[in-house]
Amino acid sequence: MALIGKLVVCGVGLIGGSFALALREAGAVGRIVGIGRTSAALERARELGVIDEVAEDWAGALDGADLVLLAAPVGQLEGIMAAMAPHLQAGTVVTDAGSTKRDVIEAAYRHLDAHLPYVVPAHPIAGAEKSGVEAAFATLYRDRKVVLTPLPENEAAAVEMVRAAWTACGATVVDMAPQDHDRVFAAVSHLPHLLAFGLVHDLAGRANAELLFSHAASGFRDFTRIAGSHPEMWRDICIANRQALLG
Repeated sequence: MALIGKLVVCGVGLIGGSFALALREAGAVGRIVGIGRTSAALERARELGVIDEVAEDWAGALDGADLVLLAAPVGQLEGIMAAMAPHLQAGTVVTDAGSTKRDVIEAAYRHLDAHLPYVVPAHPIAGAEKSGVEAAFATLYRDRKVVLTPLPENEAAAVEMVRAAWTACGATVVDMAPQDHDRVFAAVSHLPHLLAFGLVHDLAGRANAELLFSHAASGFRDFTRIAGSHPEMWRDICIANRQALLG
């Protein structure tokens, strides 16, 4: 029997799509259902075999679901939690892939308070400068870390399901307090992305931008590669974690 009978992925892009593909490759999932805001992207995910079906609404998506991964940008997660809350069934485990944790946890306490034993926040430390479902691949999480920030209310079995799912993806799973997580990743991930975006934006706006970019060599490319990442996702991350970034 598969670890997860029915998996629901909200946000079937690089992160959510790679999670689905990794679990499918590992034989750890039975059926994968996608839900999100763009029907064309979801249909493309189905065509690529990343998901088995597209859900039209949360009621259908959550019917019989064992695990839900929220892989949308962190700025959307509060609205998603509010929309899904009335349809959550007892025992369905909810996790996320957000790069910030305190804001996600605060949203969970506001909207999923009746379901907190089964809400297990997480953050996979993996990604790429490309985005979208066509960028997804099954080995994205292999030999990478995934940080869990469990809640005091969590059922041990819910935490273990999330831990086992990421382990099946090939990741090493570690635990961390939410406030420690946000301080650590402000320094080693969020600030570097902010600097790269800022540098490229500044240079692109100069009158001699073409000359500057034509003379950029490998050091510049190495530093600014991450400026090609999903801009909406990184805007949301920096806004959500502004306290740690400015601290």
